[in-house]
Amino acid sequence: MSGHSTHVPVGGTFMTRPVKVLFGVLAIGLVMTVWRFAVGLGPTTGLSHGYPFGIWIAFDVVTGTALACGGYAVAILVYVLNKGKYHPLVRPAILTSALGYTLAGVAVAVDVGRPWWIWRVPLYFWRWNLNSALLEVALCIMAYILVLWVELSPAFLETWEGSDNQKLASFSKKVRPILDKALLWVIALGLLLPTMHQSSLGTVMLLGGYKLHVLWNTPVLPLLFLVSCISMGYGVVVMESALSSKVFRRKPETDMLASLSGVAMIVLALWLVIRLVDVAVRGVIGLAFEPTAMAFWFWLEIALATLPMVLLMAKGKRRNLGYLFQASVWMLLGGALFRFVTYLIAFNPGDQWSYVPTVPELFVTLGFISAEILLYLWIVKRFPILAGKEPAPAQA
Repeated sequence: MSGHSTHVPVGGTFMTRPVKVLFGVLAIGLVMTVWRFAVGLGPTTGLSHGYPFGIWIAFDVVTGTALACGGYAVAILVYVLNKGKYHPLVRPAILTSALGYTLAGVAVAVDVGRPWWIWRVPLYFWRWNLNSALLEVALCIMAYILVLWVELSPAFLETWEGSDNQKLASFSKKVRPILDKALLWVIALGLLLPTMHQSSLGTVMLLGGYKLHVLWNTPVLPLLFLVSCISMGYGVVVMESALSSKVFRRKPETDMLASLSGVAMIVLALWLVIRLVDVAVRGVIGLAFEPTAMAFWFWLEIALATLPMVLLMAKGKRRNLGYLFQASVWMLLGGALFRFVTYLIAFNPGDQWSYVPTVPELFVTLGFISAEILLYLWIVKRFPILAGKEPAPAQA
């Protein structure tokens, strides 16, 4: 365990060469987004009546929110299981969650046909369809975005308290004590909401019935989605911590990440057991051994989920930052593939329908990714997000 208990801004120059490249990609994405709103979904996407959702939902929302579950996953350890040693990881995990969920919400607005009516979803409660899984997802994600930024707000208030702007400083000093008292309830809500909507993302695909391939069409799909988002959350935290220590030349929290990876392996093993037992109990395991594309995707999911456990099987490798980073990447790829296959590849509305993402769709998605990275860099450089400030030892 590191022993760092404070958070500090990273500082340094923001407009570096990689940042300029990201701004370029973001600019292209914004142009494509403007075009989408100017001419509609038809000319800019590969969507159809058979495939009413594409990469903007399958990746930007369904996979993107799972990649943004680091705050949820670490909060379970710190606030539910009382593992206080992971507390230095909470604030950066919440930042990645807040950014990921916010941009997923923006992606939904880009994807739906009438985004200017989205505000009606939480307000027109007398028109709610209480049997709708999508309503529950929409309400939970909207609420969770707000909860995440409230959870992260102490980092901003700490900085603003020392601002030369007297009104801002005074506002921060008044709000912070109130927020400190309310955070317990905010955190509790932050644990409830992802549990609800991540499982409901699996429920949504069950509504497709026979259109979803039988290897993925299972009553435990909501549980698989929930468990996978937790394992992906841990993977994101490990990868983010490893990358930030390298990019910002900070001492890596190797012991803490090694311990966290051990927890991630347990969650990943649980997902594998549920996945394999499910297809066996339902009597469809034979389909996984047929020479089909669906069987290939099934075993690729299993392989990607197994690989991180093989990489980190030896405890010594868990204290190697390179192995930790590799394992987290494979963990994220496996979880992302499972969700992507469920929403697009295993879903077959009929032979007359097909879906291939268009160039504008791809650039809008790349724009969202660039925006998230840029906002992350800007915030950690100016606000106390990352723990400690001890520099990494000089390389021999």
